[in-house]
Amino acid sequence: MQLAQLNISVWKIDDQSEAARPFVDNVARMNALAERSPGFVWRLLDEGRDAKGHNAIGGPETLMTLSVWQSAAHLEAFAFNTVHRRIYERKAEWFAQLQSHHLVMWHVPDGHRPTVAEARQRLDHLNAYGSTDFAFDWSHLPEATLWQHKRQH
Repeated sequence: MQLAQLNISVWKIDDQSEAARPFVDNVARMNALAERSPGFVWRLLDEGRDAKGHNAIGGPETLMTLSVWQSAAHLEAFAFNTVHRRIYERKAEWFAQLQSHHLVMWHVPDGHRPTVAEARQRLDHLNAYGSTDFAFDWSHLPEATLWQHKRQH
């Protein structure tokens, strides 16, 4: 089994503004870093937006990353032990604090590539029922500890 993850963010500022540049200017760099990272399997390259900029997760102000990793340890190492962490730590400058989960993970069979609709179903399940084997966050993974250390600082 591998680990799928969906991470969403909703702009709270204009994504064309100077204030957004530190994030926007690093998107390609972070994606390339993920793709080179140990344990990376796949990521969705096309968000499937319609003519108005909407995708299955939200409107044009909603960003999403849908990816698959060999394990939670690989995803956690990328998220919290690389330069990605510095961008992540600044997310409050650019993105709204959501009233619901912004991250959902679930196990997938090797070779499976989740769809945006599947990811949305998992996110909705997590928001409705909390962490379960069907859809979960970091707290559901006792072996994952780096995210807890990040919260304490």
